Amino acid sequence: MNRIQKAFQHSDGGLLNIFFTAGFPTPEDIESIITKLNDSGVNMIELGIPYSDPLADGLTIQKSSKIALENGMNLNIAFDAVQKIRTKVDLPIIMMGYYNQFLQYGFDKLLSKMKAHDVDGLIIPDMPLDYYEKFYKGKFEKANIAISFLITPETSEERIRYADKLTTGFIYVVAQSSLTGNANDISQDQKKYFERIKNMNLSNPKLIGFGIHDKTTFNNACQFAEGAIIGSAFIRCLEKYGTDGIESFIENIL
Repeated sequence: MNRIQKAFQHSDGGLLNIFFTAGFPTPEDIESIITKLNDSGVNMIELGIPYSDPLADGLTIQKSSKIALENGMNLNIAFDAVQKIRTKVDLPIIMMGYYNQFLQYGFDKLLSKMKAHDVDGLIIPDMPLDYYEKFYKGKFEKANIAISFLITPETSEERIRYADKLTTGFIYVVAQSSLTGNANDISQDQKKYFERIKNMNLSNPKLIGFGIHDKTTFNNACQFAEGAIIGSAFIRCLEKYGTDGIESFIENIL
């Protein structure tokens, strides 16, 4: 059983996955952020690799990516930071980034370094399902790196089941089809969407993301899935308070 599977098995009341951009506020903060999230009771960490053209991200995460890149952030720095904290943090750590940046880095090199540095999984929002199955599925399986795919309210049942078939991590249930970080409370339309996904009885666990920002939206999401992902709200916390605000932010969610 890998770390991701263990996290879902042992998360009572809903799994909390926190996203933050590697290199924001600074590259030196990565280890401190991960350690504090671990100590605060977070179940999973999603490490966003900054990119110059983050298509699926809202303004908050775009801004953090821009700052991280200006700070000199890159994949190798992220790998080194994860390796350093692995002696004291056993949470699943997942990297999230875009197809072109990983293609430029080289997928063979990427997966090899992920395995060597104890990174558990990968999310690539713009990776086509059929492309993954044809060109990359075997590579991911050989490296034992989990892949998680996104679905939206517009995704057909056929595509959802295809994503479920290929997923080896979790299904990332996008709460709205626009950019991340803009939603307020969960709407009736979203609840109907979540009910529809829940009733499909997918084989993989589900995490709801995009717009989850407080205890209410987290608890509401956990009624329909195994947990939720918080990103933009946590980035805003880091922007306002730095790493000093992490414990209280998580305390107000759990």
